[in-house]
Amino acid sequence: MNIPFLGSRHKKHDEAVLALDPEGVAELLSECELLRAQASQEGVLLDDSAASLEALDQLLPRWRDDEESLPWLGNDAGLYLGTVIVRTVPGARWDLRPGGHAVVRLASGREFDVVETGREWAASGAPELSQLYAEVAEN
Repeated sequence: MNIPFLGSRHKKHDEAVLALDPEGVAELLSECELLRAQASQEGVLLDDSAASLEALDQLLPRWRDDEESLPWLGNDAGLYLGTVIVRTVPGARWDLRPGGHAVVRLASGREFDVVETGREWAASGAPELSQLYAEVAEN
């Protein structure tokens, strides 16, 4: 994920932002407004739980007809997946890569490009968000 307002900063700056305000960065990444609005229209409450990922996986993918919003929705889906992981898996945290690309790092050091996963999910429905969460939560 590229966070445009961070610009083309260096890794040291991204690490400094996370070190200074990791909760602020996590809050910013958890907004996912488009996904939350889409889910709400379908009666799904995104409460940052694993169960909400299962509910997302069950939605009819009406967004696939809108090529303009598809990448944005996929981005939001990935950030939402990351939010659930960071908030529920002990030791998981956000990590910013150069250019503001957000990934989730587990306590083991393993990293997940949740944004790419979200884009794949929005485009094809696979991998299921709840399935990836279950795999991550096991580690």
